[in-house]
Amino acid sequence: MTRGPATELIHHPYRAPEGWDAIPVPVAKASTVLFKDTADLHKPRPRDGLSYRYGLHGTPTSYTLAARIATLEHAEHCLLVPSGLAAVTLPSLAMLRPGDEVLVPDNVYGQNRYLTESWLPRWGVTHRFYDALTVPELRDNTKLVWLEAAGSITLEFPDLLGTLAACRARGITTALDNTWGAGLAFNGFEPAPRTHPGLGADIVMQALTKYPSGGADVLMGSVCTRDGRLHDKLNHAHEHLGYGLGQNDVELVLRSLPTMPLRYAAQDRVTRELASWMAGRPEVTRVFHPALPGSPGHAHWLAVGGAGAACLFSAVFQPGYSPAQVDAFVDALQLFGIGYSWAGPMSLAVPYDLSRSRNLPLPFDGGTLVRFAIGLEDAADLKADIEQALSALV
Repeated sequence: MTRGPATELIHHPYRAPEGWDAIPVPVAKASTVLFKDTADLHKPRPRDGLSYRYGLHGTPTSYTLAARIATLEHAEHCLLVPSGLAAVTLPSLAMLRPGDEVLVPDNVYGQNRYLTESWLPRWGVTHRFYDALTVPELRDNTKLVWLEAAGSITLEFPDLLGTLAACRARGITTALDNTWGAGLAFNGFEPAPRTHPGLGADIVMQALTKYPSGGADVLMGSVCTRDGRLHDKLNHAHEHLGYGLGQNDVELVLRSLPTMPLRYAAQDRVTRELASWMAGRPEVTRVFHPALPGSPGHAHWLAVGGAGAACLFSAVFQPGYSPAQVDAFVDALQLFGIGYSWAGPMSLAVPYDLSRSRNLPLPFDGGTLVRFAIGLEDAADLKADIEQALSALV
């Protein structure tokens, strides 16, 4: 029977020969997943990361990435979501119910603060912000404690071990934003196995937008666990919230993963060099970077191994410089882009006004803060660029 060209294009008989294999993971795109027959259609399919029912829930490509991120994070289970923000919202929406309380560090990522202050109260969830450098007060209705290592913008490294131990003793679920550590600086599920065996976060998420992507061209996030029952709760919410991924984005992250340790180490090295140099500049009153002695939480960073320290540092300029002058400095930079995010190839610089985004006192008195995200440029070139831009301050 002769079939029309549209039919032939849809039902073409060609299939890749058996035995085909290559380093890149094949990209499997699908909304509709076909079943062998109606018996196969009616067969129960668990949300186990192995079965295929509909493209929204995963394809071989996204399951491959989830498995590799789980390995990176030392986890048993991994859910992929379309952004780092989605990786923040999923644990809170999955775990919290009316009457529950969530604790959030005061230096948390801004969108987590907004979710906590503006959305969760609509569902009867209360909250408190706590000083990340101390162990928070835990109450009977405290059901979820967020940690962020290191903290957003000011980069204080939290009392990770103390807070995890206190929550573990009370049976309170903990969620760690591990975007900065990326699964490389320390193990979120066992941050200090020698001194605190068996201690770690219950949920570890990160924005795959950052280091795992590395190209400043993908939005994605991950939520990892070791506990099967906890994973089931997250998975149930994940499915009904409709979180899905474009498989070409998954392909890009898969392509970048093999170079991630090299990029992390290279950006870490240059960042430490520039942070130390900036700390000695007369225009600067303070530099925040967990690996610098004297930076808030430095001892806590050492307690989890003192290894990787990512690509971020923040410099507080002398109070005598106005915000407009500091803006002029940022505008004068030639190699630093002005934009959010980090861990991409291009270095970035952003001035921040934190006066409206913190409940507790800031870790510095006066002055305008600029966060630097170091890319893959040569250290000498970045240093020279900062030096020439400092002339804009006068």
